[in-house]
Order: sequence, then structure tokens, then C-alpha cells
Amino acid sequence: MSTEFARGTRLRNAFNKETFVFSGLLDNRDVARFGVILEKGGSGGGNALVHVHPGADEHFAVKSGRVKFVVDGREQVVEASGSVTVPRGRPHYFANAGDGNAELEVSFTPAQQHLRFFANFVTLTMKQPTWFSSAGDPNVLLIALVLHAYRDHMYLAGVPIWLQKLLFAVLAPIARLAGYRLAIEPLREAPAPARSGFAG
Repeated sequence: MSTEFARGTRLRNAFNKETFVFSGLLDNRDVARFGVILEKGGSGGGNALVHVHPGADEHFAVKSGRVKFVVDGREQVVEASGSVTVPRGRPHYFANAGDGNAELEVSFTPAQQHLRFFANFVTLTMKQPTWFSSAGDPNVLLIALVLHAYRDHMYLAGVPIWLQKLLFAVLAPIARLAGYRLAIEPLREAPAPARSGFAG
């Protein structure tokens, strides 16, 4: 069964000073779209790590504020009404570059299960904050569990993906034995065409 959030559901990652705005179904095979609100200093946690999405292109539309994007080591600051597309497999990260909040709309094509992936991670920061460092970095066993469950969604840049897959496959069962769990499990079958999943 698909997981669904009420329209406009907001989940805040206090470590990253980042709020995700979800609505509707989390499952759409075509596009995963959600809102992100970055407070001053966000995203200073997990998203500050350079990472790649090997299976999907990521598009950012800045609705308000100023956002710094670093793609392939090149930095650019984008203001309201501007946009950036990060092709799949390209190393990147982003952060608020202004003194107030910045609002973005983020979308992934194809969707894979990115809505579930991000909803899972932010829910864990809220329900299990002790599984994260004071800087917002997840415990290595938690990283292994999540990235093994959501294979081909996100990996750290600079480390061969095949090596990360191998490491996560070994560590994921140990993570479960240690008591780590996902807040939102991935679907075991392809998502159905969606009606919603857009930021409110």
C-alpha cells in the first residue's frame, strides 16, 4: 500500500535547518517533486556532503531567497525564479546563501522512490535524533541500512559506487541487529502512476 501525507505536510530536519514539504502520494514512477525550505545556515548537515544520484536527474527551482549550488566543483548562486538541473551521476550539494529563508522546489526524473527516501531520512532525524551526530551526520550503520534499502538513489561522491554497494550490503544486516530501522520502507515493486506528490 502506498504511503500518503496530507497536503502540505512539513517535516523539519533540525540538523540541516531544512524543512521538506510533502503532499499526496509518495509513489509516482514519473517524477518525484517536493518543496524544501532552507533556514539561514541550512543545509549545514547531510546535504553539505558532496553526493550523486546515479539513476535520476535532479532539478531545483528557487522560489525565494538565494541558494548556493556546487556541481562538479563549480559554484553558482541562484536567486528567486532561477533554476539549476543536475544530471544524474554528477557530484553536487547545495546550501542557503542568504540571510533569510530560501524556498525551492526539487524534482527528480525518473522518480525512482526519492520521495520515500527523503521522507524516511527526515522522519528519522525527528524520531531518532541520537542516531545522528551533532552536525547531522547519520551513524555509519544507519547510512548503510538506508542506502542499501534505497539502492541507486544516492551515494557519496569520490568513492566508487560498486565499493559503497558492497560495503552497505555487508553492514545493513549488522545495522538491523544493532537496532536501526527505517521509518519508511521502500516499495518492493515499481510505483504506480501517481495523482499527486507535489509540494503544497
